[in-house]
Amino acid sequence: MNSWKTKRQLDIERRYQTLVERFTPNHSLAMNIARAFLWGGAICTLGQCVSEIGKVYLGLDQAGTSAFTAIVMVFLGAFLTGIGQYDRIGKHAGAGSIVPITGFANSIVSAAMEFRREGLVLGIGARMFIIAGPVLVYGVGASVIVGLAAYVVSLF
Repeated sequence: MNSWKTKRQLDIERRYQTLVERFTPNHSLAMNIARAFLWGGAICTLGQCVSEIGKVYLGLDQAGTSAFTAIVMVFLGAFLTGIGQYDRIGKHAGAGSIVPITGFANSIVSAAMEFRREGLVLGIGARMFIIAGPVLVYGVGASVIVGLAAYVVSLF
């Protein structure tokens, strides 16, 4: 078998590379960073506003305010994913849309939405934690290990 490429093969590869370069979108690193910063900051600012509402208008203590903020932000992330708007935000925000609390809600709901045709229990219910499940298991496991380590250290 000849390892040398024929002129035709080289021409096909060159034309293919030209097509790839023509159709590949150009991305500006500086613009992507700016968008992520601004959108991520906007989501965090919204979270801070929700926190202030809980603290000032609802009179919640620190623990209540934290829980209220988490619940509202998870709900907003899940709701926006459910109606198909979180993906549109993500298109413009880039990495800014994966702010931990709303991004986590998005990962749970988007995995569940893929299987909604299979029904509420076997589709959405069973598939909801495909992506989030390992994160939850790791978090619980890590907290147990850290708790045990802290207990052992406190004995000395």
